[in-house]
Amino acid sequence: MKQRVITAVCLLAVLAVVVWQINTPALVIAVAFLSAVASGEIMRCANVQNTFIKVVGIIFSAATPFFASEKVLLPLVSAELWGKVIGTVPKIVFIIVLCLVFLLAMLKGYAYTTFEDVAVSIFASVVVPFGFSIFIRLRDMFDNMQFGVYLIFFALVCALATDTGAQLTGMAIGKHKMSPNISPKKTVEGAVGGLIVSLILNGIAIAVYNKAAAVPLDRSMATLLLACCLPVSFMGMMGDLSASVLKRNFGVKDFGKIFPGHGGVMDRLDSSLFTLPCTYIIALASKILF
Repeated sequence: MKQRVITAVCLLAVLAVVVWQINTPALVIAVAFLSAVASGEIMRCANVQNTFIKVVGIIFSAATPFFASEKVLLPLVSAELWGKVIGTVPKIVFIIVLCLVFLLAMLKGYAYTTFEDVAVSIFASVVVPFGFSIFIRLRDMFDNMQFGVYLIFFALVCALATDTGAQLTGMAIGKHKMSPNISPKKTVEGAVGGLIVSLILNGIAIAVYNKAAAVPLDRSMATLLLACCLPVSFMGMMGDLSASVLKRNFGVKDFGKIFPGHGGVMDRLDSSLFTLPCTYIIALASKILF
């Protein structure tokens, strides 16, 4: 417990610095780090033996967030200049090249590299970093950057509040197992409690945002976010269960040990990798509707 508390305090301190500098390259550096570590965790748990694939995959994962927006390097590099750099080659070309490189590496190291290794590595090097890159996309997709930052916290609240609320409610009144074969400790009562906690905290967050923001949310946008809170929070629970299935398939307890007492990046942010894309969809819909 002491170790968990110390790690949590350190993480909160780092988070405070990132939030303080969220409109600078500090955010993309933090996201690139998370992407690289998460990619490495998945490949390690999947027992990918090909060192070349692992190294290239981790580098690709770290680079991906820098291509999420033309504003990622402000104020060091102008959005116009960086936009030209990242727009020179379509992003799909990089993914195709990565797949070809991995397949060629499989041929060279056929004695210890399987197609399953390549498939897992592509997932870890492309899909996971794209999920983390949504932190950047949300921040930069609106002229009102405050609202973009709020959407990041909306996604995180849906993930973390649901997880914490479900755990506490399950400990207090949980009786009916939700998915005993995947995660025996999760209960139906806990899941309902987690959704309620998420709804309450998001309601409070909207009220606080409207008090502090230069441009408050209008009624339509606030209603949309509250209406989407429950389905997004539910997807966060599905993300947690999906990560549990992966760990069972890999035969590991945790994805990593980078956060002593807490596990790895994937252990802490598995739910967020589901709530972030859902929030991004909501953000795209809001641009069309409002």
